[in-house]
Amino acid sequence: MQFKSRNLRLIAEMVVGNENHKWFHYRTSQYITRFFEECELEYFHDGSSRVPWTEAVLAELLNDSLPGANQLPERFALVLRTLMDKREAQTGDDGRILALAALNVPLNREGFEGYYGEDSIFYVRHTETKTVSVTVNLYRPLTPAEVEKRELLIVYLDKCSEDELIEEVLLPTFRYLGYQRITSVGHKDKALEYGKDLWMRYKMPTEHVIYFGIQAKKGKLDAAGASKGTNANMAEIYNQVLMMLGHEVFDSDTNKKALVDHAFIVAGGEITKAARNWLGGVLDKSQRSQIMFMDRDHILNLYIAYRLEVPKKAKLPKTNYPWSLDDDADVPF
Repeated sequence: MQFKSRNLRLIAEMVVGNENHKWFHYRTSQYITRFFEECELEYFHDGSSRVPWTEAVLAELLNDSLPGANQLPERFALVLRTLMDKREAQTGDDGRILALAALNVPLNREGFEGYYGEDSIFYVRHTETKTVSVTVNLYRPLTPAEVEKRELLIVYLDKCSEDELIEEVLLPTFRYLGYQRITSVGHKDKALEYGKDLWMRYKMPTEHVIYFGIQAKKGKLDAAGASKGTNANMAEIYNQVLMMLGHEVFDSDTNKKALVDHAFIVAGGEITKAARNWLGGVLDKSQRSQIMFMDRDHILNLYIAYRLEVPKKAKLPKTNYPWSLDDDADVPF
């Protein structure tokens, strides 16, 4: 995707700030670099003229693959969202109304418009089709900082308990994704579990409500004859899934009972293809359509794409260097 030069230059001027764009922060070389760090992008200003350098970066971001028709590239949309954060409002521009009007001048020329949603977050949509540009791609290449974050979460998933997987990883993820009434029921009171560790609901744009149950396992799910170590056998999951789909949940917000519409089977490790096929073979057709799988790779991709915070207990293993790594120590490289 390409923007006309004058439009891209206007946006670059807003990113760095100048006397013509007083509704945006003035950023020196150091703060330009910090801005892109906030966007989790690896760009460091080289001290050259601020506007041409930023314009070149934005042009590069526009060359990313498009997430869909009539949408801006993910990283470019993220830069605009960071730029228009309401917490960055300048004096005299409450709600960033004036900044929004200024940014929409170049965006409108390119067939897009920016707006604030009910959540006060900035979005960009295509003017004609009203298609909203997403800022999430689960399968894009990762930056070095994201690779480190991913490794940190892998270490945590290797060491955490099943309860920690649910409380510290799954609950924050599903809350962020917009699920409601998330209730953990499985490990504190077995009498109320009925095959699920967690249940939640999701309200559709039509106001219809769908209920989900989650059966979570810490390790790998396979089709072996018996569970071994942290590996769980899919045959054990089978009975739990049947219980999950057959028992009602009580939604205290509506004072009604409802059956679980769909079941998530979540593993902190791998879910083997053989395990998926075995479960699909023993469930009837209607039940198979209700089952969704989420393994470690999917969890990691969600955490990186949505920029979720890694649990505080997550730490990379210490490396046994022959020297001290204190702040004042001399490191031999």
